[in-house]
Amino acid sequence: MTITNSLPDGPRVLRFLRLVKFITQPIKYVEDFAKVYGDRFTIWGRKDVHIIYFSDPEALEQIFTADPKYFKSGEGNGPLRFLLGENSLILLDGDRHQRQRQLLTPPFHGDRMRAYGQDIRTITEQVSSQWLIDQPFNIRNSMQEITLNVILRVVFGLEEGKQFQELQHLLSSVLDFLGSPLLSGALFFSFLRKDLGAWSPWGKVLRLLAQIDEFIYALITERRNDTQENRQDILSLMMAARDADGQPMSDRELRDELMTLLVTGHETTASVLTWAFYWIDRLPEVQEKLLRELDTIDVNADPSSIAKLPYLTAFCQETLRLYPIVINASPRIVKSPIEIKGYTIPEKHVIMPSIYLAHHRPEVYPNPKQFQPERFLERQFSQYEYLPFGGGNRRCIGLAFAQYEMKIVLATILSKFQLSLVNKRPIEPVRRGFTIAPPSGMRMIAKPQVKLVSKPVAV
Repeated sequence: MTITNSLPDGPRVLRFLRLVKFITQPIKYVEDFAKVYGDRFTIWGRKDVHIIYFSDPEALEQIFTADPKYFKSGEGNGPLRFLLGENSLILLDGDRHQRQRQLLTPPFHGDRMRAYGQDIRTITEQVSSQWLIDQPFNIRNSMQEITLNVILRVVFGLEEGKQFQELQHLLSSVLDFLGSPLLSGALFFSFLRKDLGAWSPWGKVLRLLAQIDEFIYALITERRNDTQENRQDILSLMMAARDADGQPMSDRELRDELMTLLVTGHETTASVLTWAFYWIDRLPEVQEKLLRELDTIDVNADPSSIAKLPYLTAFCQETLRLYPIVINASPRIVKSPIEIKGYTIPEKHVIMPSIYLAHHRPEVYPNPKQFQPERFLERQFSQYEYLPFGGGNRRCIGLAFAQYEMKIVLATILSKFQLSLVNKRPIEPVRRGFTIAPPSGMRMIAKPQVKLVSKPVAV
């Protein structure tokens, strides 16, 4: 391989104009550059600090398997510090990152994770029971309510009541603000992050966050004084966890990780579920295959049986492939020069692994714009070809839980309701804060699910 100190070719566009397109047309932003420059390209910045996009599997493998000492990956997520706090897993590097990851990982795997299945199903039934037959409703709002209530029950350990409703209201308010176009812009333009009082948009966000902090710290104190044994909510498990030196997480660390789990596990899953119901209505043959497969099990029995269904699994994988909610993996700021695909990337430059472009490579995914769950039944994709949750030591720790939750929500709703779009026009992804999501106004109509005539499921 020929090694060169030059960077890949790429666009030289004024930063302001580039950011406007990045905010308003996030998919077109990367697609247009990839059409001209290919698998890798450089966004030439100011002060000799540039952003280099990579999307081919070989490059992604080199990035994700590189020694973490080459990167400051947490610093690349710096714009989220105001929301998540200094101790958030995704903002840490080195030994601190490794420590927090080891403390946080156990509750999201194995029997502990599967124990949450019944809670997810119960919450889904509670929310969907409020739908009026043949009356339009906002599907995203319903999915947000489900995923937020799952967070409150499973992560925070709250039951229905005053505390539950108060935190639900606060969290919904701040997340809705962060998802609005104005606040999405504020995440990238510092001049919009001005506290001009309680009635200014940014000032309102900061005051909402202060109220959430007050609530969370009070909950942590209450939980420390709780004599109830064997609590299985994630907050209690986090409080009980100890690092290699026998030390627990501080209150501040607990607060920051709770906010991280909320932001990364609520909005994202709600968006994926909204996309899922969009595709189910758009593609009747996909809907029929899902229903026939669900008919082979008792949906109301052990939730873990749902998670093992092959076509449902492939459907969720394809939903995450086509429009990944986070279109780039965690940015890597280079600490010392590193070679990627023959290019020596200097320090301070930013390496950007593109999830979206990796998921739309025709040589890996033929007809990449088409929704085809069967592709995940026909072959296995490597972690460098399929990476909706990022990769390397920055891979999302909640990926197994998110997929488990998706399957249970989908199976619970599909077993009872047939959902159809009010407006049948195709939709395109839009920016929602740091994520890419379906438009927020998507409305659907619910009808009772019709039992299919039994015949073998074809996958």
